[in-house]
Amino acid sequence: MKLKIIILACATFGIFSFNALSQERFTADKVVAVVGSSSILYSDVEQAAKSIVQQRREEGYTSDRDPMAEALEALMLRKLLYNQAQVDSLTINTGDITESVQQNINQMIFSLGSIAALEAYYHQPIFDIRQTFQNRYEEQAYANQMRYAVQKNVKVTPGEVERFFRSLPQDSLPIVPEQYIYAHITKFPSSTVEAKQRVRERLLELRERIIDGAQFDMLARMYSLDPVSAIRGGEMELSPKESFVQPFADALTRLRPGQVSEVVETEYGFHIIQLLDNSNNLYHLRHILLKPMFTQDELIATATTLDSIATVIRNGEMTFEEAAAKFSEDQYSRLNGGLANNNDLLVLYNAFDPKLATTRFFREDLPVEDYRELSRLRVGEMSQAFFTQTYRGDQMAKIVKLVEIIPAHPASLKEDYLDLEELTLRHKQSQEFEKWLNQKIDAMYIRVAPEFHSADFENKRWIK
Repeated sequence: MKLKIIILACATFGIFSFNALSQERFTADKVVAVVGSSSILYSDVEQAAKSIVQQRREEGYTSDRDPMAEALEALMLRKLLYNQAQVDSLTINTGDITESVQQNINQMIFSLGSIAALEAYYHQPIFDIRQTFQNRYEEQAYANQMRYAVQKNVKVTPGEVERFFRSLPQDSLPIVPEQYIYAHITKFPSSTVEAKQRVRERLLELRERIIDGAQFDMLARMYSLDPVSAIRGGEMELSPKESFVQPFADALTRLRPGQVSEVVETEYGFHIIQLLDNSNNLYHLRHILLKPMFTQDELIATATTLDSIATVIRNGEMTFEEAAAKFSEDQYSRLNGGLANNNDLLVLYNAFDPKLATTRFFREDLPVEDYRELSRLRVGEMSQAFFTQTYRGDQMAKIVKLVEIIPAHPASLKEDYLDLEELTLRHKQSQEFEKWLNQKIDAMYIRVAPEFHSADFENKRWIK
């Protein structure tokens, strides 16, 4: 399945683990490189090199490259991308970065035992430590955004894919891992109406508590099922109303700052919304999200219904395909013999493209519960009913049938075109980025300390 490529299309350029870096003390020492308006300390290179060595050890990877040279080159690349991002006025989401920094700080405080211990470890007050990490995270985010900006418009044609494939030596063709094709019949509990009513009542209770003086952000942290905003007290980034689904946007536009909405139902669940501020069609808000939850008896009743359908199929009274068309509640597969596909995931991430739709799943792309059941089946066999969730977190039951296992094999144009298209695209993006990078290295002020002039850099242009 190709969604991983879509989700990571911004080409996040991770150089080193910030957790690994956080384990090192900051020391004042000499500058070993300057890129644009940014400098790199020898201690920065040392810390990054240690992270590289640790990563190699964890991955069982060995390299002849000097980790100090590799670390310095990676840091110089990050600085160059950051400086160019400033020139090009690129923007990043600082709210998410601040949250990530605080999580990292909290982890270090927990590990060391107290804020005082953390300050003693770094020989800095907590606000300086936080600012150091904030700057570092922001620099990395700008570098990611700059690389994405360089590569985002690179496209490949079918002809380019075929030429790239033909240019690969037969003994170097990429190996496509084992893939699964399977069908499923899904069913949501018949007590959905009752479950929805329970959610409404719970949110109305929370709304009353807020009106009576309870803190919205505290209740959001305690109860909201939106993992992104809950840790921020339900707070969301400034966004235009068009970025929200229609019922949410409609409720939002009826609020004045400080007001809390009635219960709002969307495809994601049920919400109450508090408007904090709005200006120029940008809305600053908090929300609490809850989803219908079912009792054990309600879930068991749903699974019993599916097991009855499975019995009918096993008795030959109906084919799996007929049963899927008649009983399955999965809109994306019920009319296609129940064949599972990735359409729901593409829609969820607003990344739907017919050429990215697939019925083939790599093991790591399968829902955990689905793989657990499929791993017990032979081709043509069908599972008992089991409980799982949609990608939006809605509870349901399903039965699965293993249709085919495609063994790992060398890629071919006929069977694995999308994988080869991705490979071709990454190759072309790398080439385009390399051209762009060479031009920027030549044009930007860069100075490297003499002791690194003989370093084993992949790009020899760093030394001028």
